[in-house]
Amino acid sequence: MDSVTVNCRQNGKKISRDVYGHFSEHLGRCIYGGFWVGKDSDIPNINGYRKDVVEAFKELEIPNLRWPGGCFADEYHWRDGIGPYETRKKMINTHWGGVVEDNSFGTHEFFGLCEALGCKPYVNGNVGSGTVQEMSEWVEYITFGGESPMSRMREANGHKAPWKLPLFCVGNENWGCGGNMRPEYYADLYRRYQTYVRQYGPDKIFKIACGPNAGDFNWTDVVMKNAAQFMDGLSLHYYTVDPDWNTREVAGKFEEKGWYSMLAKASWMEHLVETHSKIMDKYDPEKRVALVVDEWGTWHKVEDGTNPGFLYQQNTVRDALVAGITLNIFNNHCERVRVANIAQAVNVLQSPVLTEGNKLIKTPTWYVFHMYKTHMDADQLDSFVVTDWVGPEENKRVKAVTSSASTKDGSYTVTLTNADLDNARTVTVKMDGLEKISSASAVILEGEKMNSMNTFDKPDAVVEKKADCKVDGNVVTVTLKPRSVLALQVKA
Repeated sequence: MDSVTVNCRQNGKKISRDVYGHFSEHLGRCIYGGFWVGKDSDIPNINGYRKDVVEAFKELEIPNLRWPGGCFADEYHWRDGIGPYETRKKMINTHWGGVVEDNSFGTHEFFGLCEALGCKPYVNGNVGSGTVQEMSEWVEYITFGGESPMSRMREANGHKAPWKLPLFCVGNENWGCGGNMRPEYYADLYRRYQTYVRQYGPDKIFKIACGPNAGDFNWTDVVMKNAAQFMDGLSLHYYTVDPDWNTREVAGKFEEKGWYSMLAKASWMEHLVETHSKIMDKYDPEKRVALVVDEWGTWHKVEDGTNPGFLYQQNTVRDALVAGITLNIFNNHCERVRVANIAQAVNVLQSPVLTEGNKLIKTPTWYVFHMYKTHMDADQLDSFVVTDWVGPEENKRVKAVTSSASTKDGSYTVTLTNADLDNARTVTVKMDGLEKISSASAVILEGEKMNSMNTFDKPDAVVEKKADCKVDGNVVTVTLKPRSVLALQVKA
C-alpha cells in the first residue's frame, strides 16, 4: 500500500496562481482558428474571439496568457499588427509552416482577448531582430497614460486608456531561435533592453530575462551573475520529448516503453528546477527572482496529414500524467517557481483545447488543469510519499505515485498521480495536524487504455469522474486506478 503524509501546518509558502498559465503563439492554428476567427466568421464568436474556446479557458480560470511567442516573438514587429486591418503588413511566418501571417491579430486583439478571458497579459519582446527603441515604444504604446506620440497612436487606433502589462519577457530562447547568443552577450543585452522597459505609473512590470534551455546550467549561472539585480524572473524551457527525436511517434501510437520513457522525461523537471534553483540561490539567496517555466509540455510527432510546421498533436491520458506530475513538481517548489506556461493553449503541442471547424474538444490535459485549479493562490503544504518505482528499464523507471498539497479557505487539496500502467494503487492520505476530517471528496481522470484520448467523434472518452474515498479519523483512503490523476478535497 502507498501512503502520503500531508503536513497541515502551514510553512509560509504560497502557490502562485501564475504557475497555471498558458501560451499562445502565432503558430499553426493556435491564434487563427483557435482563439481568433474574426468578427465575420460563421463560428460563434465574441468580437472575433472564438466563443467556445474563450468559455473553455474561463472555466479553468487561467491566470495569464503568454504572447506572441515563442520563436515568433523575436521576428515580430508590433507596428505591423496595429491600425486598420486592410493596411496591416502581410508576411511569411518563416518559423512555423511557411504560411502567410496577415497580422489581423495584434496588440489590441491580444489585450482584448485577455480582457475576455479575465487573465493577465504576458508579452514577449523582440530582442533577436528588434531594437531597443522598438521595444521601448511598444511598452509605452501599451502602458503610458500621458501625452506622447505612442499614447496618441494608441488612442487613434481605438483604445484611449492604457493597458496594464504585468508580465514582460525581454526576448525568447536567445540561446537558439532568438539569436544564437552566448550567455555573456545576452546578459549584457538584457541589462540594456530592460532599462527601456519603463514603468509608467504605479503598476509594476514584472521583468523576465531569457533563461536556459533545459539543462544548460552555465546559462543560468552567467545570466544570474551578471544581470540578476535587473530582473524579477528567469525563464526556463523544457519539453517532454521521446529520447530519440528522429523516432518520435504521434501522440496516440506508442508502446509500454514509450509510456514510461515519457513520464521519466517529465519527472526530470524536478532535477531541473532543483538544480537551476540552487544556482540562482548563489546570486539570489532570498529567492526574489522567480523561475519562470514559460514553455513546458509534451512534444510528439505531428498528426499524420498535417503541416509539420503547425505542431498539431493529439492528447492522451499519457499527456495528462505528464501534466499532473509536472504541476505537482511546480507546486512543491513554489518558493522559486512562481510563473509557468504550458505549450500551447489551442491546437499546438500539449493543448488543453483542440478545434476542428465549429467543433471543440477538451483534452485530458484540460481536465488536469480543471482538477488542480484549487491550488491557485493557496498555501502550499509539504507532502511526503511512500511508493514504488515502476517501469521496464532502469533509466525509464518512475515513481508510481506523486503528490502535492495546499490549503485555502478552510479546505485542503491533495493531487495525486499514478504512473503505473497496469496496477491500481491503494493510497492512504494522512492529514497530519488535523484531529479529524469532517468530509472528503475526490475526482479522478483515468484512461481505459494507455493511449485513450478524446476525439471529435468521441469527445468524452477521458473526463474527470467522482471517485470513492474512505475517511477514518485524519486519514483518507483512495484508490488510484492505473494511468490516473486524482484530486482530493478535504475539510477538517
